[in-house]
Amino acid sequence: MLAYTIRAAIESDVFDAVVCATDSSLYADIARHYGAEVPFLRAADISGDKSPDIDWVVWMLGKLVKQRREYDVFSILRPTNPFRLAATIQRAWAVFSQDLSADSLRAIERCKQHPGKMWVIRGARMLPLMPFTNDKTPWHSNQYTALPEIYTQNASLEIAWSRIALEQNTIAGEVIIPFISLGLEGFDVNEPEDFVLAKYYLERGEVDLPEITLNPFSIKD
Repeated sequence: MLAYTIRAAIESDVFDAVVCATDSSLYADIARHYGAEVPFLRAADISGDKSPDIDWVVWMLGKLVKQRREYDVFSILRPTNPFRLAATIQRAWAVFSQDLSADSLRAIERCKQHPGKMWVIRGARMLPLMPFTNDKTPWHSNQYTALPEIYTQNASLEIAWSRIALEQNTIAGEVIIPFISLGLEGFDVNEPEDFVLAKYYLERGEVDLPEITLNPFSIKD
């Protein structure tokens, strides 16, 4: 999936540089094989399972500045999204670049499991996460179609001004453009069953993958 992410980024012709942020020498070799730069490996203390994105984004931008490579804008393209195409990136960039008052743009999609039907457990009892009502009917007892439209972020992409990360220590800022994903371009592979679904969509011709003409990466002994 890393290969498809890199190929889509390169084919979009939006970025001055496509940089892979990783702490793995193997992933770095894979990224370079498919056309990305890996000027340095991520530090271990910002590469854990719970490390917030802002830590490595600020670290990466700072390292690039020290190489005299300053970029006005950065984008995060997560490799768990195989169906994001160059056209997706181009469409997002067109939206972002036309609204200079915004801090960032983030890909979202309408949520499938509404937070109005979610609960938190407190001891031997549970309470609604969002204790709102439609008239007198709690959200958790309403039909999905009767609830307000709520969107969740997905792994497709984020675009932001570099100054927002460097000066405000946030990858989003406060003024955020919604970028609603179309079709399956926000599909994220996180669980084993997601691979099954991805294969299903491909076999049915419901999605495309970026074309890769390079020979597959081979791990050398």
